[in-house]
Amino acid sequence: MRNETRGTLELTLAMVLSGTLGVFVVESGASPFEVVFFRCLFGAVALGLYSLARGYFTGHGFTARSFGLALLGGVFIVFNWVFLFEAYAASSISLATVVYHTQPFFLVLLSSFFLRERIPAGKVGWLAVAFVGLILVSGVRPGDTASLKGLGYALAAAVLYALATFVTKRIGGVRPHLIALVQVVAGVPLLLPFADFGAVAGLGGGWGWLVGLGIVHTGLMYVLMYAAYAKLPTAKIAVLAFTYPAVAMVVDWAVYGHHIGLVQALGVPLIVLASLKVTLARAAAPAPRTVARGPEAASPAATRAA
Repeated sequence: MRNETRGTLELTLAMVLSGTLGVFVVESGASPFEVVFFRCLFGAVALGLYSLARGYFTGHGFTARSFGLALLGGVFIVFNWVFLFEAYAASSISLATVVYHTQPFFLVLLSSFFLRERIPAGKVGWLAVAFVGLILVSGVRPGDTASLKGLGYALAAAVLYALATFVTKRIGGVRPHLIALVQVVAGVPLLLPFADFGAVAGLGGGWGWLVGLGIVHTGLMYVLMYAAYAKLPTAKIAVLAFTYPAVAMVVDWAVYGHHIGLVQALGVPLIVLASLKVTLARAAAPAPRTVARGPEAASPAATRAA
């Protein structure tokens, strides 16, 4: 099997798994804080065992600075998950996932603010297109508090994921598996004060969904993604990443009967197209001189996985 074909299959499978994330969260029956705590716990075990088996801890490449950046990225990642899962409950998996995919635009704004990068007129135009799409897809009406809350949670999750991406891109020469491992390990003590173990004691079958989130959606999914990134051009990664929201919308409809209306559906392609244009433009731009990019650095297009 050709390398690119295998990478395509690996990334497609990873994105399909991402699309089923919401069902695992909802079916677990736990609150977002408990869900994220156990996702971090079981995910750390899965990624740790994989990294150990592959010998990644030898010559890990971490410095005090890069390890600190990985921890900071972990703070953003962990609370990004909390807000995303809150958005599932407040709105729906479909709407939360689509709004969540405004991440690339916040990354552009962060780069402009912190790195003083000029935003070209073309990107400003695509940001405007995405904003129109966001208004359409949200379906928010005046006085619709629940929808506004869900929209706010999803946007907060997108901002936090953009912050995590911005920080993680400053790390060079470290395998992405180890960066992800540090981030989920950081989530365990970080969320410990918020976790209500009494509430999860009687989950019963819900534990299976929580274990699945850690092993399948954090361990297996990340391994598949990072394996695919090494085999695929950035343009293909950016396109395949939209398998995630597409599957999430189908699954949300098939399992819970949730579907978006006609006006909301008009906003989806606007966000998808604008996000794709911005992601590809950033990927084609030369890397900042301050960032050491080793062969194991995370892909700049990796801004889609929940």
